[in-house]
Amino acid sequence: MSRFRFIVGLGNPGKEYSFARHNLGFLVVQDLAKRYKISFSKNFSLKGLLGEGSIENTDVRLLLPLTYMNNSGLAVKEVVKRDNPSLDELLVVTDDFHLEFGQMRIRPFGSDGGHNGLQSIIEHLGTNRFARLRLGIGSPAGKEQVVDFVLSQFSSQEKKQLAVFIEEAVGCCVVWLTTTAQAAMNQYNKRNKNE
Repeated sequence: MSRFRFIVGLGNPGKEYSFARHNLGFLVVQDLAKRYKISFSKNFSLKGLLGEGSIENTDVRLLLPLTYMNNSGLAVKEVVKRDNPSLDELLVVTDDFHLEFGQMRIRPFGSDGGHNGLQSIIEHLGTNRFARLRLGIGSPAGKEQVVDFVLSQFSSQEKKQLAVFIEEAVGCCVVWLTTTAQAAMNQYNKRNKNE
């Protein structure tokens, strides 16, 4: 059993996607790493960027898959195969267009909710029994616009609030790391962003 807990941020590699809505998972885990002085290095066998360090006296590994969103499970499967963590030691951080911008939901397990990154992870691990932190990016006007919407940049108004949203999501990750998913749920799962 691994002595580390794992946090995986989902997104797409490449500068053109850096600040796209779909890369919110990347942005949060990158900010978490920056705050706790954890640096990333490319790990070819894990198909991603891996950072290792300590957060509030908890050993942690941070993973940013470089497989593109729809194949995120390839990288997560490799880290699970290599380090053999219990799945309750794994948290996946991802965007969610079913939640309004600024909302977040952490759950100890669940369906993919129509998210291709989560679907890939569930398929490759053969289970949905891992925690996920879903971060609201707002929703497109129509179904046909979903792909364009998630790959678009945040609006100017959203950009003004993005740093605070990311900070809250980082806080949720730290609570999950140092306590339990239930404690993080109690603190961060709100019905809307104004509660």
